[in-house]
Parts: sequence; structure tokens; C-alpha cells
Amino acid sequence: MDARSIIASVRDRRGLPAEAATWFATGLASGEVTDAQAGAFAMAVLLNRLGAEERVAWTLAMRDSGGVLEWDLPGPVVDKHSTGGIGDCTSLLIGPALAACGAHVPMISGRGLGHTGGTLDKLEAIPGYRTDVPVEELRRLVADIGFAIVGASADVAPADRRLYAIRDVTGTVESIDLITASILSKKLAAGLEALVLDVKVGSGAFMKSMEDARALARSLVDTANGAGCRTAALITDMSQPLAASAGNALEVIEAMETMTGVAVNQSLWDVTVALGAEALVLAGLAGDPNEGADAIEEALESGRAAETFGRMVAALGGPADFVERYPDRLPAARVVRDVVADRTGFVTAIDGEALGHAVVRLGGGRLRGGDRINPSVGLSEIMPLGEPVEAGEAIARVHAASAEDAERAAAAVRSAIAIAEEEPEEPPLIHERIG
Repeated sequence: MDARSIIASVRDRRGLPAEAATWFATGLASGEVTDAQAGAFAMAVLLNRLGAEERVAWTLAMRDSGGVLEWDLPGPVVDKHSTGGIGDCTSLLIGPALAACGAHVPMISGRGLGHTGGTLDKLEAIPGYRTDVPVEELRRLVADIGFAIVGASADVAPADRRLYAIRDVTGTVESIDLITASILSKKLAAGLEALVLDVKVGSGAFMKSMEDARALARSLVDTANGAGCRTAALITDMSQPLAASAGNALEVIEAMETMTGVAVNQSLWDVTVALGAEALVLAGLAGDPNEGADAIEEALESGRAAETFGRMVAALGGPADFVERYPDRLPAARVVRDVVADRTGFVTAIDGEALGHAVVRLGGGRLRGGDRINPSVGLSEIMPLGEPVEAGEAIARVHAASAEDAERAAAAVRSAIAIAEEEPEEPPLIHERIG
């Protein structure tokens, strides 16, 4: 078996047998497959698509190109994954809430991608927090605390790490088959029994249309279930930021305020509860979504989720008093400036992607690989869709490193938030369930 014959088979629509998928993924990880061959393979998959069984085989081959965790725990091993959005800090809430309900959550997360924020970047806003930990430490944390949010080790799906970079420069990022395998190979390598997916749709998401979001959700759910992991997806709205903040430390603050009851963001709460409820049902810890939702809400309202989160932060090098003192423990921007409306009316549209790019340009994300992130910058108090606004009233607040940065960001925010006379219809938070 060799790379050329496998590429030709996919190119000519003769399929990708399981043994060929295994050979190619192993070759990606070892370096036997060249960059040119990897790019040709990715283009063949993009143009000709994989069948359902082939997609499962490719996903499992990518997973098995590195180590796969095995667990011996008293409760189910479960996780949640989001396809990325603006102000999406649900992982910080769902992980500890699920753990408080008896699940074990090895949440292997990623960094910001494009205009969307990354969970690891958010957590690294906490002084001392370590995201790079050995597998044995992850095992101990999940066994002792119930969950941990860390980065992937070099041994997790190395074939995906290689192909991911090649897709970015060969115009093959959009392939649903390759997106599916990329997401699931890393999640399945964590040894999950159940997985809930948050597939975002709207201006702040990668998938702008319901058609595209539905196709990705169906591909992910069918492939994960075909690979032996009980999985369902919710298609959730990203036509506006989920939280009122966008930026690493700012989103941690909003998540902590919601988790501790100081200032509950209802949209963030509702999506967290819905996703958590699905996860508990999939894991066998709740009989139906209503029972699951009650359990997640109790974990949040009682403070058990916040306590669990604080234990994780301390165990990974963060402040022992983080839950009690998080406003003092997180970095603050030098310049804070309101963005005011130039007319009276209603907020009728929000370009979430433009807001995300404004945060990146403030220093809250990466324009190039290796860029250093400023965790303090971003946007807060973003006015939601449908909100009435008076001329001169603040529609968002910019947190910046300099006055010049603040001015540029303010101009970007004004362009991204549309105000008109007619009150708009607000979109639902959750559009569909794919199971």
C-alpha cells in the first residue's frame, strides 16, 4: 500500500477502505506521507466526499495515529465540544456542572481559531494556570476532581495536527469530512463514552447558514455514533455574542459571575443548561432532558459547580482563592472606553465575526501563529439584539492596551452593530437538536 494509490482511489471515487485510512493516517503521523501527498489527499476528499462508513474509518484512523486514553472510573466519561463562536464561554460552566452531577470530564480544548476565542486562551488569563500537563496528571485530576480543562499533548491525534496545518494552506479547510475527523479524532482520543456538540450558526460562527450547520451537525453525530461514542448535537444561535463579553479575561469574569450567581447572563445560562442536560442523558445520568436540566441548574445554583471549578484552577497552578477573588486575580486593561450609539432605535443586527476580529486586533487573539495574547483586552457590555437604544447611549465597552487601539476598536464595533427604527424579531437560542 502506498500514498499514491490511496490518493488515486479517493480521486477516482473508488473509496477509502479502513486499511487504507489507517495506512495514510499512520503515514501522516510518521512523516512517510509528504506534504504534497497530504494536500492532494485533502483536495480529493473535499471534491469527492467520503461515504458514511469511510468517514468513520478515517476518523478512527486519525484517532489511532496517537495514544487513546482508557479509564477505570465510577462514573461515565463525557465531554462537550463547540464549533466556535463569540462570547462562547460555556465550557467553563458545563465542565464543573457535569462533574458535580457525577460525570467525569477530560476536556481537551483548543486555542482561538480565526475570529473565535479559544477555551485555553481564556483559562490562561488566570495567573499560573497550566494547560500543558502530562497524561498521568490529567488522569489524576479527572479521578480526584471530576474534570479538567487542558490542551492536547503531542501524542493526541498527531495525524490531525499535521493535516490541519496543510489544509489551511491548500484551500481544503471547508471539507465537512475533514472537519468532522479533525474534531472527533481528538475528542475520541480522550476515551469518551458520550459527547454533546454545540454547532454554532450565524454571523459569529464559521457556519453562517442553517443548511451548512445542519450538514456539519449530522456528519459529526453520525460519525461519532458510528465510532461507538453516544453523541447528539444542538444547533445554537450565533447571530450575536452568547455572552455580553468577548475577550479572554472578560469572558472568564462573565462565566464566574454566572456560576456564582453574582450577575447571571440568561442566554449563557440557558445554553449551558441545555447542553449539560443532553450530556447527562447521553451519559445515562438523567432519564430525559428535563431531569438533566434540573440537575445542571442545581449544580450551578448550589455553588457546587463553582467549588469544583475552583479546585481545578488551584490544582493546575492558579490562585487557591480564585472563586472568591476572581475580579482581583484577573488582569485588567489600561484603557476602558464606551462605544456610543450615533442614533436612536433598536439593535437590529450584529456582525459577530467583525466583533471577533476587533478583539483579535486589540491583541486578544492571534493574527499569526506564535503571536502573544493580551488576556485583558476585549469587549464587554455588548448590547443584545432587539434592545432599544438612545443616541449617545453605550452599546459596548472597549478594553484596550492604548487609546489608539481603543479608538480603532470602537469604530469597528459601531460598524458591526446596526441600529434601525423597527424592532427586530429575536432569534431562538437553540434552533435544532440533531440526535
